[in-house]
Amino acid sequence: MKKNNFLPFLLIISIFINVGVSLSTYINAHEVGSEQVFIAQSSLAELVDESSPSVVRIAIRGKVASQRNPFSDDPFFERFFGQPQMPREREFGGGGSGVIVDGKEGYIITNHHVIERADEIKVFTKNGDEYLAEVIGSDPGTDIAVLQITDLEKTLKTIQLGDSNSLRVGDFALAIGAPFGLSQTVTSGIISALGRPQMSTDGYGDSIQTDAAINPGNSGGALINMQGELVGIPSSIFTRGGGNIGIGFAIPVNTVKNIMNQIINFGSVKRGLLGVIISDINKEIAEQLGIEATKGALIQEVSPDSAAEIAGLEAGDVIIEVNKKTITNSSDLRNTIGLKRSGESVDMIVLRNNKELNIAAELGELVAQEPVKADELNSLLAGAELSDYIPEGKVKAQGVIILSVAANSNAANARLQKGDIIYSVGRTEINNLSEFKSIIKDKDILVLRVNRMGRLLIIQMRK
Repeated sequence: MKKNNFLPFLLIISIFINVGVSLSTYINAHEVGSEQVFIAQSSLAELVDESSPSVVRIAIRGKVASQRNPFSDDPFFERFFGQPQMPREREFGGGGSGVIVDGKEGYIITNHHVIERADEIKVFTKNGDEYLAEVIGSDPGTDIAVLQITDLEKTLKTIQLGDSNSLRVGDFALAIGAPFGLSQTVTSGIISALGRPQMSTDGYGDSIQTDAAINPGNSGGALINMQGELVGIPSSIFTRGGGNIGIGFAIPVNTVKNIMNQIINFGSVKRGLLGVIISDINKEIAEQLGIEATKGALIQEVSPDSAAEIAGLEAGDVIIEVNKKTITNSSDLRNTIGLKRSGESVDMIVLRNNKELNIAAELGELVAQEPVKADELNSLLAGAELSDYIPEGKVKAQGVIILSVAANSNAANARLQKGDIIYSVGRTEINNLSEFKSIIKDKDILVLRVNRMGRLLIIQMRK
């Protein structure tokens, strides 16, 4: 009996010994510069020590319109206290994180939304050094901004840039930043998904999804791989209550490189424009049009005098490839073209009558929607920022779009909203900001016809 009980015990010991040998062999076999060396170790401290000095905390200060009295539009209040005063400006503070991409020149990458409206920018390194910085250029379309330290006295540590195209779902990743204005914080996770669409409806490029905790203040920081290389810039989270629930998004570093180089070399992003209105293809559309393809971007309309028209593209064409990159849907084409610089040539494969054609086009320029403060046009519109409205795929403006509305401002009190498109003042149609400015100048009463997500509204304003 004793002999029989002892044999299974020996077998169990043998199994554990063999497992131990296998694990030891696995770890030793991956100790040469690969990701697994960090996984096998009990700490990621050396990796963090190497990368974290390149991540900074950013603090900004700016001005916004102050809150108006809630009774200022009440006729009773106006009778005793007179006309309401124009909103005054008040200072505000905010911040986020940034990454040093050139320590010698003092270049820092962060998110556009971190430094938007900033009048003063301060940068704090991990060791406590404080610097002033200025915006070299910013691109709202990708939410990327480039800063440069103005009082740099020594070379700072530059982060190593990785290749986001080499990422795979399941890769380990670390997020480094300054959440809630705290000192530097590191969180860990994995790459949860790739190719996620931008959270912003007018954004360009795809996003990396990660479950490494990203909280307010992490924006603009670093998402690094197990070699300590930058693979993404954390930019947003999906949340139901404002906190982290394990779904964070980062801008791929390859997109960052593209935009950063344009800003540093040219001072701005000159986004390419093909000049087409496009849609996805599904089975029903393909059957109706007699198209054999079920993937690609279907051209619905070609804008006059656009790069597409000059190249010979036609309505009904299906773009299936650009510069050897497969185009699966309309969003794919929009991102591919939008991340190229105007003047670049693109080689496309197009299906026309189910036959493949090779068509080359030199991209035009997508004119940036430069914001104009509406109070410079008429004080009734104080608090709003405006721009020419150029529909997707069009070359010319077709109205004026509201880019932002400050809380409790004149524009907000008139119920104007971000995204509203003004297409006429009274009975006079407008096509652009220049026409709008000439019509509303010195007017004490404004009656605006507005398109809000397909609904037509009348907005009345008076002094």
